[in-house]
Amino acid sequence: METEAKSINSYLSVESYMLNRWNSVGRKLEFSARTKKEWQKWRKETTKKLKELTGYDTMIKTNPEPEITEIRIFPTYTRQHVRIFTEPQVIMPFYVLIPRNGTAPYPAVITPHGHGSGGKLSPCGCTEIPQIAESVKLYNYDYAVQLVNEGFIVFAPDARGFGERQEKYARDNILNASCQWINNMAIPLGQTVTGMWTWDLHRLIDYIFTRDDVRQGKIGCAGLSGGGLQTLWASALDERISCAVVSGYLYGYKESLLIMHSNCSCNYVPHLYEYVDMGDIAALIAPRPLLIETGTRDPLNGASGLKNVYSQTAIIEKAYRLLGAMRNFKHDVFEGEHRWNGARAIPWLKKHLI
Repeated sequence: METEAKSINSYLSVESYMLNRWNSVGRKLEFSARTKKEWQKWRKETTKKLKELTGYDTMIKTNPEPEITEIRIFPTYTRQHVRIFTEPQVIMPFYVLIPRNGTAPYPAVITPHGHGSGGKLSPCGCTEIPQIAESVKLYNYDYAVQLVNEGFIVFAPDARGFGERQEKYARDNILNASCQWINNMAIPLGQTVTGMWTWDLHRLIDYIFTRDDVRQGKIGCAGLSGGGLQTLWASALDERISCAVVSGYLYGYKESLLIMHSNCSCNYVPHLYEYVDMGDIAALIAPRPLLIETGTRDPLNGASGLKNVYSQTAIIEKAYRLLGAMRNFKHDVFEGEHRWNGARAIPWLKKHLI
């Protein structure tokens, strides 16, 4: 007997259930401090919880054993290729761009990358590679070069899963990312990509402050998209970052990541929505200088666009206002898509670091 295949006339999605769950369990650690004492208590509790959720506090410090493996000279800067250990058996490669003008020690900026970058290759303007040239053109992605030309010594790392650190399933294209596979391995072991990236940037800071050509005391961090994610978390959880620029990565989680749940797995941390929204994480950076870049037509803003972004900048403003530091928070809304703008970001970094 033949059986007829029945067509599906309706689908029973769980999305509405998840949205209702958000409303019932969300933001146990939302920013609601009314005094500096309450802020200090909230900051301590929230920092501890975020390190726990990301698996940051399971990671193991090790001797970095820095090694400079290559030096190349460009017209306006010298580029070093450096490798350090961030955990036992875990190596982070990065480029150091050193200005050829001016005199050391230089103010330092870390420039984490996002997706479609080839890791450090796009921020460092490696346009001799055709795919990188296209990414640089599309996203104004060579912000490490832009910054070294403004007098900063720049540290441009490969995040785990990108560039020289691609996992094996991603290696057929330099632009590919390995976020999903790393999170697949990490989450059942109590860790996350977010925690790994944050940890690695903090170990990079350890290394940076051992260098004689770095001006001690202040360091900036600036990144686009996934580089904004890395900048957000690294700056929130380490006060040694004294100035931050988060580009193309500041919006409400519910609309931009719960509803838009096909986004990359690197955005997702177990239990995160039960405790904070993105603005709460950014509020941890206060009162240190923080600039947010938002393109008016960035699709990652969510269905309501800038309204979803403003829902989070309002949280950040509460923290800066409470601490009497509103001059240290700036939101640059520019006309455009998902890209690095830099028009206000680079002067912001110069103002607070040089």
